[in-house]
Amino acid sequence: MNKQQWTIILAFIFVLIVSVFAVINVRPVQVDYLVGTAEWPLILVIIGSVLMGGLIVAFAGIFQIIKLKRELKALKAERAAAVTAPAASPKKVDKDVQKKSNVTSLKEQPASFDRKEK
Repeated sequence: MNKQQWTIILAFIFVLIVSVFAVINVRPVQVDYLVGTAEWPLILVIIGSVLMGGLIVAFAGIFQIIKLKRELKALKAERAAAVTAPAASPKKVDKDVQKKSNVTSLKEQPASFDRKEK
C-alpha cells in the first residue's frame, strides 16, 4: 500500500471516531460568544470544532505548498540559466571563487617562512 492509501484509511478512521464521539454527546450546552451566549447541541459544537480545525490545517498546508512551488520554480529557472550559460574558462571560475570567498591562490600568497641554509 502506498502513502495515499494509508492517508485515506487513517482519515476514515478519524472521521469514524469523531462521528461516534459526536453522536454519543447530543445534549445541549451553553456556548459563550463575545457578544452573548446560546445553547447548541454538543454534537454540532464537536463537528464544528473539528471542521474549523481541519480548515485551519488545510489553509496552512496550502500556504506551504504555494511557498514550495515558488521555490521550485526559482530553482528550475536558476538551473535552466546555468545550463544555457556558456561554459566559463577554469581561470575565470577560479577568480570568481576567490572573489566570493576571499581566498588567494598559493601562487599569490607571500612566503611566510624563511629557510635557513646550512
